[in-house]
Amino acid sequence: MISDREQAVFEAGIKLGALYHQWVGTPISRATASSVETAIEGAVGLQPYVTAIRVRLNRDLMTENPFGYSELTGAMFSAEITTVYGKARCVAALAYTGEYPLMSIRSIDETP
Repeated sequence: MISDREQAVFEAGIKLGALYHQWVGTPISRATASSVETAIEGAVGLQPYVTAIRVRLNRDLMTENPFGYSELTGAMFSAEITTVYGKARCVAALAYTGEYPLMSIRSIDETP
């Protein structure tokens, strides 16, 4: 059997991976970025064990193509998610490191 702690970490990781792969390539502009952030938060927040999600997109990287929009890339993401499973809580993040959009665990704690 796996622990609550391991399951909370798994839930955070799988949700960040899905977030990344579902939204990369989405047409976006500085004018629509806020609504896309809200849509991502709303969609991910519906999933089991998610207690908090915050998504911010780097508007400085949104350069318009000839049709007036950009495509969402991994470098634009800054996301933090909190999952709770049983007695364990995991805070994980997705952020561009300068080389790669890396997912990482920020903290894990358990209630007695």
